[in-house]
Amino acid sequence: MRRRDFLKTSAAAGVAAALPGRLFARPGTEAPVKPLKAPATGPIPVAFVITEGAVLIDFAGPWEVFQDVYVPSRGASMDDQMPFQLYTVSEKTEPVKISGGLKIVPDYAFATAPAPKVIVIPAQSGGQAAVEWVRRSSGGADVTMSVCTGAFLLAATGLLNGKSATTHHSAYKSFAMKYPDIVTKRGARFVDEGNLATAGGLTSGIDLALHVVERYFGREVATGTAYQLEYQGGGWRDPASNAVYAKAMVSTDAHPLCPVCEMEVDKASAPKSVYAGKTYYFCSDNHKATFDAAPAKWLAP
Repeated sequence: MRRRDFLKTSAAAGVAAALPGRLFARPGTEAPVKPLKAPATGPIPVAFVITEGAVLIDFAGPWEVFQDVYVPSRGASMDDQMPFQLYTVSEKTEPVKISGGLKIVPDYAFATAPAPKVIVIPAQSGGQAAVEWVRRSSGGADVTMSVCTGAFLLAATGLLNGKSATTHHSAYKSFAMKYPDIVTKRGARFVDEGNLATAGGLTSGIDLALHVVERYFGREVATGTAYQLEYQGGGWRDPASNAVYAKAMVSTDAHPLCPVCEMEVDKASAPKSVYAGKTYYFCSDNHKATFDAAPAKWLAP
């Protein structure tokens, strides 16, 4: 059975109307949601930027969220009731190898892609063509959102300058050093800056996508979408829910951490460097080279 037919006939599709009101209640500590104006009918185009190495869950999570949104009061057709129209876009429409070796065939090239209202940027290699397309397309979009280290691609556009953003916890330090004009928020599940938004690592993109759904259609629709997904995470209602990552981890002799990304490493096999009389261990040769180029910068508090 097609998903649209399933949602139309499933009791779960209309579950939001029957769920207890307490599920929709907003605790007083939560920040107010900034509404987005959805069109009364017709699609809301969502573009997923996919280049080499794109991380699957970073875009598959938000993809599933947006495709499962069901608003029965919006128009008479399923095209109106399931409002988000999803497509992938890349520099070319040739297959792109993403995380784990999976290959994706993009729907559109940057030169021919329809104008989006939502842009989703997962962690990926990126490239100047992607940066330029995001910069250009964001002007007409309601929201441009990054997931995980997709924040680096979004930051490269210059659009985040003077604003706050977050990324994967292993990249807080490198993001802050590379983009000093952006306030890096440690411990944020997501950061909403109106027409720009950034999510923390990996699964955080699901929460940011649900937050965007709430901005368009309200708490009840977002809760119904989470229910349909059998998603029990509450991070989409609480942007501070990544607080466990707010405090930097401390490297010890027993549990040494890579000073670049804070990943725990094995002293016996890890690359190492000596600086100011102390030995540092790294998760990779690449991070060792990064550290060796400017050790004091990576050791600054």
